[in-house]
Amino acid sequence: MTQRPSPPMGGDLLLRKVAAEVVGTAFLVAAVIGSGIAATRLSPDDVGLQLLQNSIVTGAVLVALILALQPVSAAFNPLVTLAEVVLGLLHLRDAVPLVLGQVAGGVVGAVVANLMFDLDAVTISTRERTGGDLWLAEVVATLGLLVVIFGSVRSGRTDTIAYAVGGYITAAYWFTSSTSFANPAVTVARMFSDTFAGISPASVAPFLAFQVLGAGLAVLLVRLLYPAASLHVPSSPDHSSTSLGDPS
Repeated sequence: MTQRPSPPMGGDLLLRKVAAEVVGTAFLVAAVIGSGIAATRLSPDDVGLQLLQNSIVTGAVLVALILALQPVSAAFNPLVTLAEVVLGLLHLRDAVPLVLGQVAGGVVGAVVANLMFDLDAVTISTRERTGGDLWLAEVVATLGLLVVIFGSVRSGRTDTIAYAVGGYITAAYWFTSSTSFANPAVTVARMFSDTFAGISPASVAPFLAFQVLGAGLAVLLVRLLYPAASLHVPSSPDHSSTSLGDPS
């Protein structure tokens, strides 16, 4: 059985969802960058401890944000939103403003994080992140993230997504060499902070390309592991449970 695509949303519902994506992605990026700045100031001589602090904060904020915003929309990641389109959970027309909201929210979060730590509002990152090992890590990180999310959706366990995503991202900070960006909106936003969590503009395009590759592989794997006939679709008319959560 093939899942029919979700119909377009009404204007009021779409506006609420876009607002939730802007707010959620802004808080997520503020937490990623802000905790990175705090970590380097509190533990200036211990990079391992800095990463531990950064990863714990990121995982924790993801759990909190997804729990709070999932009833409206909690993807915070363009690849999650586009995967929803491919899997028939979201109409393409609705995905465009949601993705734009995620990117805009991420940039706002970066600016706010800089200002909270008395830095210039925008400080373009000079931190290069390049090389085949990091690009492979982004494929792995993104693949795993989407399998965790949509495996939960297709098995009808959307109430576990917040904890699954928070736990996965915390772990992926450590088992991937790239520290698991796995999110185009967050990747773009991190250009605007020349701090621990930053990424130089020249490093962004390859990261985005390999994240997309990871997402494509994830959709294929989800379809293989969870056939469409077993797809769990919530009965609520606003499809609130199919608006998911992500990361860093």
